Amino acid sequence: MNKNSNSYQILYAAVMVVLVGAVLAFIYMALKPRQDENIANDTRNQILSAVHVTAPSERDIPATYEKYITQDLLVDAEGNVTDSTAGCAFAVNMKKNLKRPEAERLLPVFRCVLDDGSVKYIVPVYGAGLWGPIWGYVALNDDGNSIFGANFSHESETPGLGARITEAAFQSQFENKQLYKEGELKNVAVVKNGQKTTDGGDYVNAISGATITSRGVGTMMQQCLKPYDAFFRKLQSETEK
Repeated sequence: MNKNSNSYQILYAAVMVVLVGAVLAFIYMALKPRQDENIANDTRNQILSAVHVTAPSERDIPATYEKYITQDLLVDAEGNVTDSTAGCAFAVNMKKNLKRPEAERLLPVFRCVLDDGSVKYIVPVYGAGLWGPIWGYVALNDDGNSIFGANFSHESETPGLGARITEAAFQSQFENKQLYKEGELKNVAVVKNGQKTTDGGDYVNAISGATITSRGVGTMMQQCLKPYDAFFRKLQSETEK
């Protein structure tokens, strides 16, 4: 075949495209399990951070997670546990889940037992910041009301501004805040410094210069925690008993 002909060059290019595509596909398939595990470990680490637990090293994250997260739960809008199989809460895609009608959402709960024997309930939250998705995990004490800890993450918020939702200085403000006031779910608002809420609920200070991201955290908390109202009230009833 004439190597200078158009047909040869087209055939050669087609063969190279196929070969390169095959190699890339093989590499992707070979690396995907490791990539999936890295993503899962990052999620586990975020969940643990909400209850102030840190794995000794990256390789210890799965074992640390198994030690402290004792049960996965899915609950419904009436607060009833609908599934408690291993990994059922971990497998929920919150981005897709929030597209469902509120009454039909899967409501994941992670039950945690700390070294002192105290029980915490961790729920995921997901929303929108200025430039992309934001998400996190909020840990409640077993009273179903007071927040034990929170961890927030983002995809593309501005460094030094909205990205500061990942910093302890912002996240620690949520500790000991209460979701309920006089028996009514109020959430925890994120407001500008010097301001207060108008409904009497607890609040934290927004990040200076990051109004939209801060507002996104507040909205995320409100929209994602509201469907758990019945479940939280059941925890409160059990505490009272």
